[in-house]
Parts: sequence; structure tokens; C-alpha cells
Amino acid sequence: MEHLNTTPAVENLTATPSWAMLAYLVSGVLFILALRGLSSPETSRAGNRFGMIGMLIAVVTTIVTHSLANVAEIGVAIAIGGAIGYIVAQRIAMTAMPQLVAAFHSLVGLAAVLVGVAAFLNPGAFGILDATGAEIFKASRIELGLGVAIGAITFSGSVIAFLKLNGNMSGAPILLPGRHVLNLGVLAGILVLVGIFSLQTPTLFWVICLLAFAIGFLLIIPIGGADMPVVVSMLNSYSGWAAAAMGFTLGNTAMVITGALVGSSGAILSYIMCKAMNRSFISVIAGGFGAESGAAGAAAATDRPWKRGSADDAAFILKNAEKVIIVPGYGMAVSQAQHTLREMGDVLKKEGVDVKYAIHPVAGRMPGHMNVLLAEANVPYDEVHELEDINSEFAQCDVAFIIGANDVTNPSAQTDKSSPIYGMPVLEVWKAKTVLFIKRSMGGVGYAGVDNDVFYMDNTMMLLGDAKKMTDEIVKGLA
Repeated sequence: MEHLNTTPAVENLTATPSWAMLAYLVSGVLFILALRGLSSPETSRAGNRFGMIGMLIAVVTTIVTHSLANVAEIGVAIAIGGAIGYIVAQRIAMTAMPQLVAAFHSLVGLAAVLVGVAAFLNPGAFGILDATGAEIFKASRIELGLGVAIGAITFSGSVIAFLKLNGNMSGAPILLPGRHVLNLGVLAGILVLVGIFSLQTPTLFWVICLLAFAIGFLLIIPIGGADMPVVVSMLNSYSGWAAAAMGFTLGNTAMVITGALVGSSGAILSYIMCKAMNRSFISVIAGGFGAESGAAGAAAATDRPWKRGSADDAAFILKNAEKVIIVPGYGMAVSQAQHTLREMGDVLKKEGVDVKYAIHPVAGRMPGHMNVLLAEANVPYDEVHELEDINSEFAQCDVAFIIGANDVTNPSAQTDKSSPIYGMPVLEVWKAKTVLFIKRSMGGVGYAGVDNDVFYMDNTMMLLGDAKKMTDEIVKGLA
């Protein structure tokens, strides 16, 4: 590795001034407060501000305490990146947030890989050479290997997730023969190669990178659209651990703290999402979980008797109800019906109707997708309730109004042990006196490929059509 050390060490990255360590500690506290703020819609704005201030402190501290080659170039790069981020934030539709999050994760992973490659090619500039000046510290080699591996997996996996979420690639699972054995084998091989790389085998660095890029694709390709919320959460965790690993290599406390917070919170969220979908956390890591379950896009059993209603029928029922629970799903997001839905809720409240919103943890395409859309439409936070808080109220409500949700309201999760979603907690909408179910047509099923018995129950009225147009007509009928 001596031939790679062409640049003298710019600075011993471990010799950080005490004031800088304090600044990094303040950043870490602000990041923790940011996560705390994001736990509730009411405090989410404050949480975002804490996060931005913490990142600003960390970036400025790093620039001031390190002898950088060209501060002007770095300033220009930050300005360009900030401008792009601002433009994207202004133009992006809330319905496109899942793919935007996936794209951001890919950039974090790619950044970790690039930092790792730079440190490997010029270790002297990163202060990771041993006393001889010829070899990289063994600990630094392990950090480099793990950092680039996790970063590469995050990048390639996030690219596939983005393509599926954005419609550039089919959301149907692509099942490779023996994929579980292949995925676990490649992951185990990467860990073994990182161990060998730590014993001074330079060429293995590039092998680790290539295998990690490949396994990222292999892990996400077999996963269908129904499981995207868990995928997004999982990739979020990976991006955090990649940043933490690179933080050790750079000797940057702020990166270690930030990466650990993102990685651990993402892992916890992934576990919560897995429980909400009755999935095994280990099977998520292996990739392709739940792919054997049914055939997404199969036809519903339309030969069973069902009742069709009109917007006027729904308006009459809603106007005469005392309590209505609205259940939004991905169909609402696709049709961008959240604003019209809020308008409907406002009209009902003026009529004296008690209106609440029920949110399933995996409704939509990313964690909190429905919460984000309802918040964008200015739905009051105190009207939005999670599954465990509101499920018991369906039996006492007059109308359960489902707009674009399917699998998360399917009773087979409780009654049919052969169902691929058996054991998954669902919203018990069928217990309401009347169920109004907006669905584009009776010819399709949810992402899990399972027909929903609620469609055919005596207390259910199907409202077929575009979710936004149907809700618009209902609002007119309420006037």
C-alpha cells in the first residue's frame, strides 16, 4: 500500500480540539431532539429544525478544524447541493415522497462508498496509516470494508426501490431460484472477505465493493410493492450504519453519532413494521420475504354477490351518521384525494358528525405515508389515530369509510390460516354498522394478492371509481 500514499497526512483526525468535541456533542443532542420531534406530527417541524441546526454545526465544525485542500470548492459543492435539494423539496409531490426517500438513501450509500474508496487509495490523507507509514491500521481496514459494503448495499438496493416505487420497474417480485441461499451466501462471503482484507490483502477491497453492489440488487428485486414500507425503513437503517462506519474511519464523532442514531432508529422501525405485517425480521435481511405469498395483481372473486352504491347513497349515509372512521390507503395517495377527503371530513363535522382517521402502520409505500399526506391536507393531528388506539372503536361507529386501502382491512388476516397475511394486525372495519369502500374496480386485489371478504359482506357498499372523483361527488352530495 506504500505506493498509494502519495499525499502526506493533512491532519491527525483523532487530534480534535476540545471545543470541536463539545460542538459535535451539541450536534448529537440536537439530532436526538430531532428524532424525538419527528415522533409526533405536532412536533415534527421543530424536530426538522433541530436536525438542520445540528447538521449545520457539525459541518461548520468539521470545515474549521480540518486543513481542507480547497474550502472554496467545498463551498461551491455545498451551494450546488443545497440548491438542488431546495428545488426538489419545492417541486416534489407528497405522493412521490417514498421514491424521494429511496433516492436520498441511495446518495447516502454512494457517499459512504466514495469516502471509503478515497481513504483506501490515499490513506495518508486520512491519518489511518500505522507507524511504518506503509500499511493501513487493521481496525481501519475493518471499518473501510464494512463501510463500503453497507454503503454499496444501500446504494444499489435503494436504486431498485426507487425504480419500483417510481413505476420505472415492475413492482412484482422477481424471484430467482435459490435466492435465499444465494443472498445469505453472498452476505456471509462479504463478512469473510472483510476479515481477510483486515490481514493486508488490498485487492479484496474491490471484490467487497462489487459483491456488495450485487447483493443490494439481489436483496430488493424479489420484494414486491406491498412490502415497500419495510424496505424503505430497512434501507434507512443501512444508510445510518454506513455513515457510522465511515465516521470511525474519518475520526469524526458527529458522523458516528448521527449514523448510529439513524441506523438504530431505522432498525427499530423496521422491526415494528415487520410486526405490523407479520413478517420475520431475519427474512427481511435475507431479502424476498413474502414473495411466495399469492400472486400480486390476481383477480378478485367477482362472482360472489356484492352491493354497489353511488356517491349520493354514500352522502346520505354519512350525513345521517353520528360517528365516522376514515381509513386512508395507497389508493388515496395515487389519486391525491387527501385534500378532498379533508373537505369531506370538515363538512361532516359541521353536521355534528364525529370524524376520526385510522392509520395502519404499513398503509402506503413508506412508514408514515398516510400521516404525511393527511398532514399536508391540514387534517387536525388529534383526529388521526394509530391502529392499536382506534381498532376497538369500529364496533361503536356508524360508518367505516375506506378510501384506497385493501390488505390492511382484510379479515382473512385473522380468520384464514392459509392466507399469506394471516397474523398481520388489521383495522377491523367490518365491525362498523356500515362499510363504504372506495375501490377502482372489483377486478383486482391488494398487493398481497388476496381477495378481501369485506367487499362481499351485507353491511358493505362498494363505491367503484377514482378515489378523488368519488370523494368529490360525495362532498357535492353532502352540500
